[in-house]
Amino acid sequence: MKITAERGKINFTRQHGNLTFVPHHEAVIESQLEKLQMLVDSSTNILILTGAGVSTESGIPDYRSELVGLYARSNHRPIQHQDFMRSKHVRQRYWARNFVGWSKFSTVQPNASHFLLASWERHGKISSIVTQNVDRLHHKAGSKATVELHGCAHEVKCMKCNYEMSRDKFQSILTELNPSLSVPNADIRPDADVELSQEIINTFRVPNCQQCRDELEGFYKPNIIFFGDNVPKSRVEFVFSQLQSSDCLIVLGSSLYVYSGYRFILRASELGIPSAIVNIGPTRGDKLASIKLSAKCSEVLTKICI
Repeated sequence: MKITAERGKINFTRQHGNLTFVPHHEAVIESQLEKLQMLVDSSTNILILTGAGVSTESGIPDYRSELVGLYARSNHRPIQHQDFMRSKHVRQRYWARNFVGWSKFSTVQPNASHFLLASWERHGKISSIVTQNVDRLHHKAGSKATVELHGCAHEVKCMKCNYEMSRDKFQSILTELNPSLSVPNADIRPDADVELSQEIINTFRVPNCQQCRDELEGFYKPNIIFFGDNVPKSRVEFVFSQLQSSDCLIVLGSSLYVYSGYRFILRASELGIPSAIVNIGPTRGDKLASIKLSAKCSEVLTKICI
């Protein structure tokens, strides 16, 4: 995707992403777009907060979108932190499913929204991109000042000795241990999860840490904040400091349902910092926002001039 940026226009050679997991939406209302443009024009240090709605156009499903989100399509729920930490069988199930889904998840490419935000950063318009996503698509698009609030699926870490390796390297290790496992055309869920039979899961082999070799506590976990776990305090405080020095907060593609993201628009309101939300459908922060656009993120961003 090639981008040409100038005042009044940002052109893409390809604008259409994967809309499979994008919920039904109406066209953006011009009067709301004008208000957002005025906010952007008056701001020189914007903090961006992105959620799953930014990555759905790349073909990664989210949890809560009407009709197309995971919760609407199945009774499956994401893994809980304590379950992963306590149960060897839960970890076996997680890694078996993640192993199958990784090849597709790891090769997903950024969409127009990711590239536009990277362009905003290069033009000195934004201070940071704080993302709730673990897909690393902002990095792939070229963004540098990115805070991964919930961690990143592209890294794994030993829970005993903190030894780290890339998820791709871990995939190679899992492939060596499970050479015959192949599930073609598996549909990925959020965070590279796929549906597998219990029979396949029961035979899946998961290695202990190659560094500490502790057979009880030396197990690997993706460097992700699972549901039920807390974002590190130092990370939260860093984002608060970034927000305090910003003159505007723009939330893109997040329902702000979980407190880890909601706290930032709450703090912006307390500090008197104007905020805007672009998200298909209602969000928890609508009453706090200065501007709300119920629209597809890329449709809005491609119409904003910097």
